[in-house]
Amino acid sequence: PLGQWLLDAACRQLVSWAEIPEMAHRFIAVNVSARQFKQPHFVQFIESALGTTGAPAGRLELELTESLLIEDVAGVVAKMNALKALGVRLSLDDFGTGYSSRGILKRLPLDQLKIDQSFVHALLTPTSEASVARSVVALGHSLGLTVIAEGVETAAQRNQLAALGCD
Repeated sequence: PLGQWLLDAACRQLVSWAEIPEMAHRFIAVNVSARQFKQPHFVQFIESALGTTGAPAGRLELELTESLLIEDVAGVVAKMNALKALGVRLSLDDFGTGYSSRGILKRLPLDQLKIDQSFVHALLTPTSEASVARSVVALGHSLGLTVIAEGVETAAQRNQLAALGCD
């Protein structure tokens, strides 16, 4: 129920922003738990929330975790395709922490990859995290995806990510 309330609130916020010219271009991203995504009527719920509120589907971004990909990849892809058909944007959150392979990523109708903050926080230390971030950026771009990073807290981190090509 909390997840449903949050998605409704996000859609209502998009409608409010659409009425303000300088805010109308904004996106809102909502983390969706694997449990919520796996609910049988999740796509219909999203469709209903968009229809009831009048929110622009192209401004709603759902952030999905890699853990969704552990089982039933075909079912996940089908549900993602249904969400894309509604016009919703999809992002793979916490990328690089576990489950994805390039083969699976190619099958997913994603718009964006999000580099996990654990890689960002270690980016400026003498570890291999910069090479992981560089690899994620290259992989994402090779698949035609936008790549962003979470947990960017300093200008130095931002500058390093920009140097790696992170969007």
